Amino acid sequence: MSWQVDYAHTSVHFSVRHMMISTVRGEFGKLTIDAQLDENEIAKIHDANFLTEDDILNSRLVVKIDAASINTRAADRDNHLRSPDFLDVAQYPEIVFKMKRGEKIDAHHGKLIGDLTIRNVTQAVALDVEFVGEAKTPWSHNAGFNAHTKISRKDWGLNWNVALETGGWAVGDEVNIDIEIEFTKVPETAPQAEAAVAA
Repeated sequence: MSWQVDYAHTSVHFSVRHMMISTVRGEFGKLTIDAQLDENEIAKIHDANFLTEDDILNSRLVVKIDAASINTRAADRDNHLRSPDFLDVAQYPEIVFKMKRGEKIDAHHGKLIGDLTIRNVTQAVALDVEFVGEAKTPWSHNAGFNAHTKISRKDWGLNWNVALETGGWAVGDEVNIDIEIEFTKVPETAPQAEAAVAA
């Protein structure tokens, strides 16, 4: 058995303060996740060995986000976010997170430490991760994870802003990032069946 990302139930959301009085929320509609997660990893989680150093030697997680797929439900704002003032998607089409190591907290919580690259600037970030659990139906076997972090957009050179007459800034510096990933267990094709098809 192997585990594959279920993109229909996987998402990357973010939020940032607007005009000091409200919050803008958005998401990225297109992403790819290269994750190595097998039966042994799930078993280790149940044994309260979530993301230990030994696990990480055989694990991999790379998230690639299509920067142009940003969606905050306002076309003018989205176009501004795609512009050189912010993500500059024409020059830097991808946002990439590459996991480097993991740290165990308890049976269902841990941290993923990795490199986040935006606009060709790479900084280390730590994601707080929760193993939500597994669910089985007659048709599928799924496992879910949540991850959260906060970053300062200025660390990646996203400095555009406008001062408010009432004090403060139009766009907050702190960005909240929330990720939900669902995996589906996929049966491996039996060698005999493959041979029969080839014949």
